[in-house]
Amino acid sequence: MKRFTFTSESVTEGHPDKMCDAVSD
Repeated sequence: MKRFTFTSESVTEGHPDKMCDAVSD
C-alpha cells in the first residue's frame, strides 16, 4: 500500500508513467 500512496503523489506531480510502472511491479 505504501507504494500505491507514493504513486498517487507522483501522479499529482504529473508522472502517470510511474503509476503504470508501480502497478506492473
